[in-house]
Amino acid sequence: MEDNLECTLTKKQKITNFLNRKNVNISFKKYFIDAMGSMALGLFASLLIGTILDTIGDLTKINFFVELGAYASSGSGAAMAIAIGYALKCPPLVLFSLIAVGTSANKLGGAGGPISVLFTAIIAAEFGKIVSKETKIDILVTPLVVILIGCGLSILIAPQIGIAATKIGEAIDMATNLQPFLMGIIISVSIGICLTLPISSAAICFSLGMTGLAGGAALAGCCCQMVGFAVMSFKANKWSGLVSQGIGTSMLQMPNIIKKPIIWLPTIISSAIVGPISTCLFKLEMNGPAIASGMGTCGLVGPIGVFSGWVDSISNGLKDSITLFDWTGLIMVSIVLPAVFTLLIHLIFRHFNIYTNEDLKLNL
Repeated sequence: MEDNLECTLTKKQKITNFLNRKNVNISFKKYFIDAMGSMALGLFASLLIGTILDTIGDLTKINFFVELGAYASSGSGAAMAIAIGYALKCPPLVLFSLIAVGTSANKLGGAGGPISVLFTAIIAAEFGKIVSKETKIDILVTPLVVILIGCGLSILIAPQIGIAATKIGEAIDMATNLQPFLMGIIISVSIGICLTLPISSAAICFSLGMTGLAGGAALAGCCCQMVGFAVMSFKANKWSGLVSQGIGTSMLQMPNIIKKPIIWLPTIISSAIVGPISTCLFKLEMNGPAIASGMGTCGLVGPIGVFSGWVDSISNGLKDSITLFDWTGLIMVSIVLPAVFTLLIHLIFRHFNIYTNEDLKLNL
């Protein structure tokens, strides 16, 4: 009996040692933080840039930019899968084989393309790492395993994931139109929190097709986090902090948030205020790419997304022109209100010595 137990333990140890040697370590952080965060970069470097180029082409009537945008956007599935493989530290042959996996999962997944790519690419990548360089015909075995598993899973589950993502997105959109005040708060706060956490708010918004009023609320929440932290930490971080957080990412504050979570409250409260202002007063809609809803002021991608939606609406005859009220709503929701409300709440907190400016100091 003891011999059997010892044998079982030995086998488990051998498997564990083998997986460690192959750098296959199953963890939530690795798959849903590192991989998803990297996937967002793949989306940014393909679909988002493609959308910006396409908008430039529409505005300038230069077809060259439209074509460039189409090519860039068409590579989004492959870009996401390679980005995920990079985060998982895949060997070169596994990494390159993920191109086919990402392309199939994104195409078959429809609206849920990014979620499909995330799941299929992770599974295919890990199996690819397991078989990598284990045979003398590695150049055949590794890509075959990655593509068989990844594309096979894409065929089996990607369409269902796409249907589920579409239904969830439609439910959020319907709820936002029926209850713009309440949903404005919920979406703005939750997506804003996701932006500052080391997970991808952009990928979440894109996967759920978060556009329209819901997209506007998501944009409001993201802007409150980025502009808010940039403004409230100005005394501690000066101009470098203003730029790195205001058009970079509020994620830089995560080490400080972990040390003193209460510093997060001003931007969260601001999100809860600006979200319903966006949905109820300005009725700001994100009719550009859904990914832009979760980008905030990062590279000004969020406002550019709203603007590209206006351009598309005019081109399709759904909108006559871009009005002064449109511009006012965009500027107020994206910059002015996040800055004003967050700063006011921050000053109240500072008045009661709830935290200090040094608690917001970045290691830049």
